[in-house]
Parts: sequence; structure tokens; C-alpha cells
Amino acid sequence: MLRIKATPHAIAAGVAAGAFASFTPFMGLHFILAFVVAWLLAGNMIAAAFGTAVGNPLTFPAIWAATHGAGTAILGMAEAGAHPAPVKLGTLLKHGEIMSVWDPIIKPMLIGGIPLGIVVGLFLYVVTRFAVAAFQNRRRLHFETHKSVAANPEVEA
Repeated sequence: MLRIKATPHAIAAGVAAGAFASFTPFMGLHFILAFVVAWLLAGNMIAAAFGTAVGNPLTFPAIWAATHGAGTAILGMAEAGAHPAPVKLGTLLKHGEIMSVWDPIIKPMLIGGIPLGIVVGLFLYVVTRFAVAAFQNRRRLHFETHKSVAANPEVEA
């Protein structure tokens, strides 16, 4: 990703967009959402695709638990000591009752995923921008040094 030919902002914005998209409950649409957000932020599309790797089989359980927990708290759905009745997602989907999972599952994950995705996206933006800028500067200096040595072989680097 460091070798993508784009500005540090474009690469960092792309990564942030991909990370943000991973915090939404719309599995299968993360790439499309990442590309749209990257486009809005003037980010790089390849970096956005890489950024969606934040959501992967190892991190999705934690992301889902965090987004659902944050969403239920934001929406005021979590009462002290109360646990929601388990939802049998497979049974609901089998019977075509997809809308019945909106309130207990999807809506809280979406509402909780937005602020969490923004926080993670901003963090990754800062880290990525710094890393890309440092890498590009180091690479530029390396090529300038080698270019000047090649042009003047008497000077040692």
C-alpha cells in the first residue's frame, strides 16, 4: 500500500474509508461503501479496498459486538440488567422476515457502527498519512541520492 502512487492524504483517506465501511452491518457492500466514502473524501480507491481488511473473520465478532452494544446504548435500548431475547436469524431469513431483524440487530449495529467507524477511520487516517508521508520522503531522498551518485560517480553517498 505504501507504493501506491498517490498523495499521503489520498491513501490515508482511502484506508479510513475502508475501515469505516467495515463497521457497517452491510456485509457484501463494504467495498462499494468504501469506494463511495473514498470518492467523497478524495481518497484512493485501491487504498479503500485495502482498508476494508480491517473487517475480517478475526475482527468481525468484536466489531459486531461493539457496534451492537454502542448502538443499543445510543438508542436507549439497553436497560440495566436486561438482556434481549435471542433472535433466531436463520429462521427469520428462511421465512422471508428480514425486516423483523431491523430493530433488534441491524439498526443498532448501523447506529453504533457510525461513530465507532469514524473513530477508527480517523485513527487510521492519521497513522497512515504519517507512515505514507515518511515512506515517500525516504524513497524520494533515496532516489535523489542515487541519481546524483550516478550523475557524478566521484561523489560517494
